Amino acid sequence: MNVTELARKLRINTAELLEVLPQYGFDIGKKAIKIDDATAEQVVRRWKYIKRELEQKKKEEMEEKKLKEKELRKELGQDVTLFEKMTVRGFAERLNMTTTQVITELMKNGILANQNQNLDYDTMAIMAEDLGFTVHKEDGNQEEIKKEEERIQNLEEALSKAKNLQPRAPVVVVMGHVDHGKTRLLDTIRHTNIIDTEAGGITQHIGAYQTIWKDPKNKKERALTFIDTPGHEAFAMMRSRGAKVADIAILIVAADDSVKPQTEEAINIIKAAKLPFVVAINKIDKEGADIQKTKTDLSTKGVLAEEWGGNVPMVEISAKQNTNIDKLLDVLLLVADMNEDKIQADPDLQAIGTVIESNVDKGMGSVATVLIQSGTLHRGDKLVLNNEIYGKVRAMKNYKGELIDEAGPSVPIQIIGFKIAPEVGDVLDVTRQDTATEINLRKKKSEQTGAERTIIVDNNEDEEEKKKTLNIVVKADVLGSLEAIVSSFEKIRHAEVGVKIIGKGLGNITEDDVKKATASGATVIGFNVNATPLAGSMMREENIQFLQYNIIYDLIDWVKEELGRLLSDEKIITEIGIMKIVAIFRKEKGAMIVGGRIEKGKVTKNVLARVKHEKLDMGSGKITECRLGQSVVKDVHEGMECGVRFEGKPRIEIDDVLEFYTEETKAREIQFL
Repeated sequence: MNVTELARKLRINTAELLEVLPQYGFDIGKKAIKIDDATAEQVVRRWKYIKRELEQKKKEEMEEKKLKEKELRKELGQDVTLFEKMTVRGFAERLNMTTTQVITELMKNGILANQNQNLDYDTMAIMAEDLGFTVHKEDGNQEEIKKEEERIQNLEEALSKAKNLQPRAPVVVVMGHVDHGKTRLLDTIRHTNIIDTEAGGITQHIGAYQTIWKDPKNKKERALTFIDTPGHEAFAMMRSRGAKVADIAILIVAADDSVKPQTEEAINIIKAAKLPFVVAINKIDKEGADIQKTKTDLSTKGVLAEEWGGNVPMVEISAKQNTNIDKLLDVLLLVADMNEDKIQADPDLQAIGTVIESNVDKGMGSVATVLIQSGTLHRGDKLVLNNEIYGKVRAMKNYKGELIDEAGPSVPIQIIGFKIAPEVGDVLDVTRQDTATEINLRKKKSEQTGAERTIIVDNNEDEEEKKKTLNIVVKADVLGSLEAIVSSFEKIRHAEVGVKIIGKGLGNITEDDVKKATASGATVIGFNVNATPLAGSMMREENIQFLQYNIIYDLIDWVKEELGRLLSDEKIITEIGIMKIVAIFRKEKGAMIVGGRIEKGKVTKNVLARVKHEKLDMGSGKITECRLGQSVVKDVHEGMECGVRFEGKPRIEIDDVLEFYTEETKAREIQFL
């Protein structure tokens, strides 16, 4: 037989084969062209053992090489600086490694990620330290930091032009744990019934409202602007954005529930924004309310009441019974007076403000809620954001839904006239209308809705068959909700399953969305939106699943449930014992009867068994019978010799080892970070 033919049969390079064979006792020269058939057959028979040993050696060499590289990095004191979040590609560049190498290392740790996917700091730090780097942390992501710095700089530059400073209404942000009564409090303050229009009594959108209250000192009427932030954890991003435009915060805590995880999160956001704040201890009328415990729990988080020697005013209220709401408003005005030098604006300037919410309305097109922070916005003004003209003010509505012609500082307004919905947190700066350029609509639409986004899905072909994905097309009524939904999907971390967003955007479900879903077998999700008649008809014809939600964590629960169905059960392996084979008694088709000594643990009927030949795993089977002498027994323990019937494909030889184990399956659940 030609050596090249044998190499082709064994799927190995010819030169490599000729180099390997002499190491395993085959007397073949390194320049041999032919090999006798008997030797060739012997090589083929032994090749699976040789191949496994070669692979093991290669693996050990690679590990040894990595260990040496790690030690060298430590000796040289190689440092790496990492951000809070970085893409796999960016992380690889920092480590001076290829993206493929980093992806391979991540896979070894059970993390499937493509080159454009974000990694959190903890994951990167552990991996970098394992590779021998000394890790340093730099707060934030460069791009995000740059974008945020530009946003703040633009806002500060615009606000610095103010000359005719006058007091304005303080902007109050209400924050706290879900279901602690934020919306009920605002409802009571405004004497309206907004809560009845919110799904499940939980705020789904960011809103801004104003109320008028008499100053406790001079009895004059004064305006207060309130920002209502959603309570669910998925909206943490928008709560922090809400803090950036606020002057004062209300931290609401339920007296019967005390401090919860989202309460801590709100405290951290308030402190990071350096906001003065008031604690509203709500639900004092409920059975089980414990005001002292609530104050004690708050003190452990660094929030100390004034009467306990701290500097945080605390007001005990019942939003449902309208108890002490007047006292809370009085305290807010007092806090505003203490910070009056910061709560000023120039109404004579052109308008500057921040986008609090944006959405696409069926009748009005792209609409945004903007809080004016300085100057006055007039009907007809150009809408300038990020130095681009997004349109002009065709109409403005106040929080009551009334049409107005102008809006001054601290006034929240809904603006009609945007060519495309802006992003939450964008700065509206009319002072730049003379130097701004027209927005590139096609590019902006592509950025917002056109690009396919894959989450926790790896593009490595070798792993493709191991992954199962839940394909989704998601549309929402407002950008804040869409961002929150996508953000919550990103919290899902699992090596076997993930969410793949085939399409996303604002507004009703269209025929284009249905086409995307049809091509990928995706489920169409509508969050507070409907499908157009044509799209609805197409989904029925194509049998596309269409689900509508108006509470975000109902949607997340559905996603977790669906991913759970895709997830294979967890295997729990329990090692039972080890047996050294000393005799082969009988060979049958698909079974063997062998004898040996139990060196560790025990063997029992119906356990599984791995066959180890010279430490290489040859496969597994099942023990269907155990014998001591001529007697059939249930189990045989350590130190005893016995015979067993092994059923399975591997062929057992003398001196092989059987490793006995049991295997259970357990359903796994999808976890959020």
